[in-house]
Amino acid sequence: MMREGISTGSCAALAAKGAALLLCRNEKVGTVEIPLPDGGRLLWPLAEQRLESDGAAAVVVKDAGDDPDVTNGARIEVSLERRNDNNVCFHAGRGVGVVTLPGLALEVGEPAINPTPRKMIEAALREVTDWGLDVTVSVEDGEARAYKTFNPKLGIEGGLSILGTSGRVRPFSAAALQDSLKCAMDICAASGTRAPVFTPGNIGRRAAQNYFNLAPQQLVEVSNEWGFVLEKSLVYDFEHLLLIGHPGKLAKLAMGQWQTHSTQSDSAIEYVSRLAETLLSRRIEEQQTVEGLFMMGMQPIERKIVAGALAAKINAAVSNVFRSNRQIAVVLINLKGEMLGRDGALEIWQ
Repeated sequence: MMREGISTGSCAALAAKGAALLLCRNEKVGTVEIPLPDGGRLLWPLAEQRLESDGAAAVVVKDAGDDPDVTNGARIEVSLERRNDNNVCFHAGRGVGVVTLPGLALEVGEPAINPTPRKMIEAALREVTDWGLDVTVSVEDGEARAYKTFNPKLGIEGGLSILGTSGRVRPFSAAALQDSLKCAMDICAASGTRAPVFTPGNIGRRAAQNYFNLAPQQLVEVSNEWGFVLEKSLVYDFEHLLLIGHPGKLAKLAMGQWQTHSTQSDSAIEYVSRLAETLLSRRIEEQQTVEGLFMMGMQPIERKIVAGALAAKINAAVSNVFRSNRQIAVVLINLKGEMLGRDGALEIWQ
C-alpha cells in the first residue's frame, strides 16, 4: 500500500488553527485537528507555534506521502492578525503566488489560495474563534519550488498555489489506481447500477451530486485513466453512461487522448479555441486555460453553443472507440461546478 499525504490546503488550515489557538486562547499545543471537506477530520503535528508583535503564527511541514510532490517537506506557515470586522481575509506571504491572468478560479490580484483551501482555513478558524482575521500564508522556498510547476505558465507569479480539493494527497501509482478503479466498477455493477457516472475527480463529483439523483456507488472517479476505465467498463452490463467534468480535461477525449494526465497528453486549449472560432465565426482572444476560454473569451450564449458542440464531439469519440449498445451522455462544467453544456439524454440520472 502506498502512503497518503496531506495537501498544502490542509497544511495551511492546520497552521491557521494552531496560530488561532495561541492568539485567541493563549493555548500552546503539539497537534491540531481540523475538519475536512468530506466530513472527516485530520489530526497533525505542528512544527512551530509562536506569538508575534501583532498576532500569532504557526508552521506545519508538508508530507506528500508517497506522491512525488514538489512541496514535500516544505514548511507552510500561517500568520494571523485581528481585524476590526468579522471577515476572514487572505494574503500571499513569501513563497505564495498571486494570480495575474484571468481564467482561473480566483480573480486577478488574489493570492493563489484556491477556493477549497480557503473554506478549509476558515472552517478551522471558526472552531476556535469568530474574530475577523487577516490570514497570511507563506511557503518555505515557494518561489523556487514554483518553477517546477505549471504556475509560471498559468500567470501565477511569486510562488506556489495552495491547493487541495479533499485535504489528502493520493499517491500516483498507475497499477494501484487501476486496481482501485476496477474495484469501484465491480461495486457499481454489484449494486445493480446500470447507469454509472464517470468523472475526473472532486469538482465533477460534487457537480454530479448537485445536478443528479445518484447513489454513492454510481460515481466512479476516473482521475486520468479514461482509456483504462472505458475499456474495462465494456465487460459490465451498463446500459447508460454519463461523463461529467471540466472541458479542460474531457476535451482531450475528443482529441483521442485517453490518458489525460498533463505529462502524457497535450493541452486542450488550442483544440477548444479552434472549435469555438469555427462555431462562432470570430477570433477568440488568447487565454492561458480552457476555463479562461469559456469564462473570459465567450458570452453566456456562446459558451452554451461551444460546450454543447464539444460535448457532442466527446460523446462521438467515446462511442466510436469503445463500441457498445450503451447510451452515453456528456456534461461539461466550469471550475465552479456550473453546467456549460451537454449532449445526450440525462433523464435516467434525474
